[in-house]
Amino acid sequence: MGAASSRESIRRLIDDHTTRSGRIFAFAIQALIILSLITFSLETLPGLSEMERQVLSLIETITVIIFTVEYLLRLWVAERRLGFVISLYGLVDLVAILPFYLALGLDLRSIRVVRMLRLFRILKMVRYSRALRRLVSAISIARDDMIIFGLLASMVLYFSAVGIYYFEGQAQPEVFISVFHSLWWAVVSLTTVGYGDAVPITIGGRIFTTLVLLVGLGIVAIPTSILSTAMAEVRQKEREG
Repeated sequence: MGAASSRESIRRLIDDHTTRSGRIFAFAIQALIILSLITFSLETLPGLSEMERQVLSLIETITVIIFTVEYLLRLWVAERRLGFVISLYGLVDLVAILPFYLALGLDLRSIRVVRMLRLFRILKMVRYSRALRRLVSAISIARDDMIIFGLLASMVLYFSAVGIYYFEGQAQPEVFISVFHSLWWAVVSLTTVGYGDAVPITIGGRIFTTLVLLVGLGIVAIPTSILSTAMAEVRQKEREG
Protein backbone atom coordinates (compact mmCIF):
# COMPACT_ATOMS: atom_id res chain seq x y z
CA MET A 1 0.00 0.00 0.00
CA GLY A 2 2.90 2.30 0.81
CA ALA A 3 4.58 1.69 -2.53
CA ALA A 4 1.31 2.34 -4.36
CA SER A 5 0.82 5.56 -2.41
CA SER A 6 4.36 6.72 -3.19
CA ARG A 7 3.88 5.85 -6.85
CA GLU A 8 0.69 7.89 -7.01
CA SER A 9 2.32 10.84 -5.25
CA ILE A 10 5.21 10.86 -7.71
CA ARG A 11 2.80 10.49 -10.62
CA ARG A 12 0.90 13.59 -9.48
CA LEU A 13 4.18 15.46 -9.08
CA ILE A 14 5.46 14.81 -12.60
CA ASP A 15 2.20 14.53 -14.54
CA ASP A 16 -0.44 16.60 -12.73
CA HIS A 17 0.15 20.25 -13.63
CA THR A 18 -2.94 21.47 -11.82
CA THR A 19 -1.14 21.30 -8.46
CA ARG A 20 1.40 23.87 -7.32
CA SER A 21 4.14 21.27 -6.80
CA GLY A 22 3.42 19.75 -10.22
CA ARG A 23 3.72 23.11 -11.96
CA ILE A 24 6.94 23.93 -10.09
CA PHE A 25 8.41 20.57 -11.11
CA ALA A 26 7.34 21.01 -14.73
CA PHE A 27 8.76 24.52 -15.04
CA ALA A 28 11.97 23.43 -13.29
CA ILE A 29 12.45 20.68 -15.89
CA GLN A 30 11.72 23.13 -18.72
CA ALA A 31 14.28 25.57 -17.27
CA LEU A 32 16.79 22.73 -17.08
CA ILE A 33 16.13 21.89 -20.73
CA ILE A 34 16.81 25.50 -21.70
CA LEU A 35 19.99 25.47 -19.61
CA SER A 36 21.21 22.29 -21.32
CA LEU A 37 20.51 23.78 -24.76
CA ILE A 38 22.44 26.94 -23.86
CA THR A 39 25.30 24.81 -22.51
CA PHE A 40 25.37 22.75 -25.71
CA SER A 41 25.48 25.94 -27.80
CA LEU A 42 28.23 27.49 -25.68
CA GLU A 43 30.40 24.39 -26.08
CA THR A 44 30.50 25.00 -29.84
CA LEU A 45 32.20 28.38 -29.36
CA PRO A 46 35.87 28.43 -30.40
CA GLY A 47 38.60 29.54 -28.03
CA LEU A 48 37.05 28.29 -24.78
CA SER A 49 39.50 27.81 -21.94
CA GLU A 50 39.95 24.45 -20.26
CA MET A 51 38.24 25.75 -17.10
CA GLU A 52 35.21 26.94 -19.07
CA ARG A 53 34.94 23.57 -20.80
CA GLN A 54 35.11 21.78 -17.45
CA VAL A 55 32.33 23.96 -16.03
CA LEU A 56 30.13 23.32 -19.06
CA SER A 57 30.88 19.60 -18.84
CA LEU A 58 29.95 19.58 -15.14
CA ILE A 59 26.64 21.33 -15.87
CA GLU A 60 25.90 18.76 -18.58
CA THR A 61 26.69 15.87 -16.24
CA ILE A 62 24.36 17.24 -13.57
CA THR A 63 21.53 17.84 -16.05
CA VAL A 64 21.91 14.35 -17.51
CA ILE A 65 21.68 12.83 -14.03
CA ILE A 66 18.51 14.81 -13.30
CA PHE A 67 16.98 13.89 -16.69
CA THR A 68 17.85 10.25 -16.06
CA VAL A 69 16.12 10.26 -12.68
CA GLU A 70 13.11 11.98 -14.24
CA TYR A 71 12.99 9.41 -17.05
CA LEU A 72 13.14 6.49 -14.62
CA LEU A 73 10.41 8.05 -12.47
CA ARG A 74 8.17 8.58 -15.50
CA LEU A 75 8.78 4.99 -16.53
CA TRP A 76 7.97 3.77 -13.01
CA VAL A 77 4.66 5.61 -12.71
CA ALA A 78 3.51 5.01 -16.31
CA GLU A 79 0.39 2.84 -16.59
CA ARG A 80 1.70 1.34 -19.84
CA ARG A 81 5.48 1.34 -19.54
CA LEU A 82 6.12 0.01 -23.03
CA GLY A 83 3.75 2.65 -24.38
CA PHE A 84 5.76 5.36 -22.63
CA VAL A 85 9.09 4.00 -23.91
CA ILE A 86 7.97 4.04 -27.56
CA SER A 87 6.05 7.33 -27.30
CA LEU A 88 7.45 10.55 -28.77
CA TYR A 89 8.39 12.02 -25.39
CA GLY A 90 9.76 8.71 -24.15
CA LEU A 91 11.99 8.26 -27.18
CA VAL A 92 13.17 11.88 -27.07
CA ASP A 93 13.99 11.60 -23.36
CA LEU A 94 15.91 8.37 -23.91
CA VAL A 95 17.80 9.45 -27.03
CA ALA A 96 18.86 12.71 -25.34
CA ILE A 97 20.58 10.92 -22.42
CA LEU A 98 21.64 7.53 -23.81
CA PRO A 99 24.73 8.69 -25.79
CA PHE A 100 26.13 10.24 -22.60
CA TYR A 101 26.27 6.82 -20.92
CA LEU A 102 27.30 4.80 -23.95
CA ALA A 103 30.03 7.28 -24.97
CA LEU A 104 28.95 7.01 -28.59
CA GLY A 105 30.57 10.28 -29.60
CA LEU A 106 27.20 11.38 -30.95
CA ASP A 107 25.82 14.52 -29.32
CA LEU A 108 22.03 14.57 -29.45
CA ARG A 109 21.37 17.12 -26.73
CA SER A 110 19.75 19.50 -29.19
CA ILE A 111 16.85 17.04 -29.56
CA ARG A 112 15.75 18.05 -26.05
CA VAL A 113 14.14 21.11 -27.57
CA VAL A 114 11.27 18.81 -28.61
CA ARG A 115 10.46 18.40 -24.93
CA MET A 116 9.43 22.05 -24.86
CA LEU A 117 6.16 20.88 -26.45
CA ARG A 118 5.08 19.89 -22.94
CA LEU A 119 4.54 23.60 -22.31
CA PHE A 120 1.26 23.27 -24.22
CA ARG A 121 0.00 21.00 -21.46
CA ILE A 122 1.58 22.91 -18.59
CA LEU A 123 0.21 26.32 -19.58
CA LYS A 124 -3.12 24.86 -20.74
CA MET A 125 -2.92 26.78 -24.00
CA VAL A 126 -6.31 25.64 -25.25
CA ARG A 127 -6.32 27.90 -28.29
CA TYR A 128 -2.87 26.78 -29.38
CA SER A 129 -3.69 23.14 -28.70
CA ARG A 130 -6.75 23.53 -30.92
CA ALA A 131 -4.61 25.11 -33.61
CA LEU A 132 -2.14 22.23 -33.34
CA ARG A 133 -4.95 19.69 -33.72
CA ARG A 134 -6.23 21.66 -36.71
CA LEU A 135 -2.80 21.46 -38.32
CA VAL A 136 -2.58 17.71 -37.68
CA SER A 137 -6.04 17.23 -39.20
CA ALA A 138 -5.03 19.25 -42.26
CA ILE A 139 -1.89 17.17 -42.74
CA SER A 140 -4.00 14.02 -42.45
CA ILE A 141 -6.41 15.29 -45.11
CA ALA A 142 -3.61 16.27 -47.47
CA ARG A 143 -1.49 13.20 -46.76
CA ASP A 144 -2.12 11.39 -50.06
CA ASP A 145 -1.56 14.56 -52.10
CA MET A 146 1.63 15.33 -50.20
CA ILE A 147 2.95 11.79 -50.70
CA ILE A 148 2.36 11.96 -54.45
CA PHE A 149 3.92 15.40 -54.59
CA GLY A 150 6.90 14.17 -52.58
CA LEU A 151 7.49 11.36 -55.04
CA LEU A 152 7.24 13.72 -58.00
CA ALA A 153 9.54 16.22 -56.30
CA SER A 154 12.10 13.46 -55.68
CA MET A 155 11.98 12.49 -59.35
CA VAL A 156 12.44 16.12 -60.41
CA LEU A 157 15.30 16.48 -57.94
CA TYR A 158 17.10 13.46 -59.36
CA PHE A 159 16.44 14.56 -62.96
CA SER A 160 17.86 18.02 -62.15
CA ALA A 161 21.02 16.50 -60.68
CA VAL A 162 21.49 14.26 -63.73
CA GLY A 163 20.82 17.14 -66.14
CA ILE A 164 23.27 19.59 -64.59
CA TYR A 165 25.88 16.82 -64.36
CA TYR A 166 25.69 16.22 -68.09
CA PHE A 167 25.74 19.93 -68.92
CA GLU A 168 28.47 20.98 -66.48
CA GLY A 169 30.38 17.80 -65.64
CA GLN A 170 33.06 18.32 -68.28
CA ALA A 171 33.26 22.11 -67.89
CA GLN A 172 33.52 21.96 -64.08
CA PRO A 173 34.72 18.47 -63.13
CA GLU A 174 35.87 19.68 -59.70
CA VAL A 175 32.36 20.95 -58.80
CA PHE A 176 29.99 18.55 -60.55
CA ILE A 177 32.03 15.41 -59.89
CA SER A 178 29.12 13.00 -60.07
CA VAL A 179 25.32 12.87 -59.98
CA PHE A 180 25.51 12.53 -56.21
CA HIS A 181 27.63 15.68 -55.91
CA SER A 182 25.19 17.45 -58.23
CA LEU A 183 22.29 16.69 -55.89
CA TRP A 184 23.39 19.58 -53.63
CA TRP A 185 23.07 22.00 -56.54
CA ALA A 186 19.67 20.50 -57.42
CA VAL A 187 18.37 20.95 -53.86
CA VAL A 188 19.44 24.60 -53.49
CA SER A 189 18.16 25.40 -56.98
CA LEU A 190 14.77 23.69 -56.70
CA THR A 191 14.16 25.32 -53.32
CA THR A 192 15.15 28.67 -54.93
CA VAL A 193 17.80 29.19 -52.22
CA GLY A 194 20.75 29.29 -54.60
CA TYR A 195 23.85 29.59 -52.41
CA GLY A 196 26.02 30.29 -55.45
CA ASP A 197 28.70 27.78 -54.51
CA ALA A 198 27.96 25.80 -57.70
CA VAL A 199 27.09 27.94 -60.72
CA PRO A 200 26.66 26.75 -64.32
CA ILE A 201 29.01 28.35 -66.85
CA THR A 202 27.95 26.66 -70.08
CA ILE A 203 25.07 27.91 -72.25
CA GLY A 204 23.27 24.58 -71.96
CA GLY A 205 23.77 24.55 -68.20
CA ARG A 206 22.36 28.05 -67.80
CA ILE A 207 19.30 27.30 -69.94
CA PHE A 208 18.74 24.09 -67.97
CA THR A 209 19.16 26.02 -64.71
CA THR A 210 16.51 28.53 -65.80
CA LEU A 211 14.05 25.70 -66.36
CA VAL A 212 14.95 24.16 -63.00
CA LEU A 213 14.40 27.49 -61.20
CA LEU A 214 10.98 27.86 -62.83
CA VAL A 215 10.06 24.35 -61.72
CA GLY A 216 11.43 25.20 -58.28
CA LEU A 217 8.84 27.94 -57.86
CA GLY A 218 6.16 25.27 -58.21
CA ILE A 219 8.03 22.92 -55.89
CA VAL A 220 7.76 25.55 -53.16
CA ALA A 221 4.24 26.77 -53.97
CA ILE A 222 2.38 23.48 -54.52
CA PRO A 223 2.72 21.96 -51.00
CA THR A 224 1.83 25.34 -49.50
CA SER A 225 -1.31 25.43 -51.63
CA ILE A 226 -2.23 21.84 -50.75
CA LEU A 227 -1.83 22.45 -47.02
CA SER A 228 -3.70 25.78 -47.19
CA THR A 229 -6.64 24.10 -48.91
CA ALA A 230 -6.66 21.35 -46.29
CA MET A 231 -6.57 23.94 -43.48
CA ALA A 232 -9.50 25.77 -45.05
CA GLU A 233 -11.42 22.49 -45.21
CA VAL A 234 -10.72 21.77 -41.56
CA ARG A 235 -11.90 25.25 -40.54
CA GLN A 236 -15.06 24.83 -42.62
CA LYS A 237 -15.81 21.52 -40.90
CA GLU A 238 -15.32 23.19 -37.51
CA ARG A 239 -17.82 25.90 -38.40
CA GLU A 240 -20.34 23.35 -39.66
CA GLY A 241 -19.84 21.26 -36.55
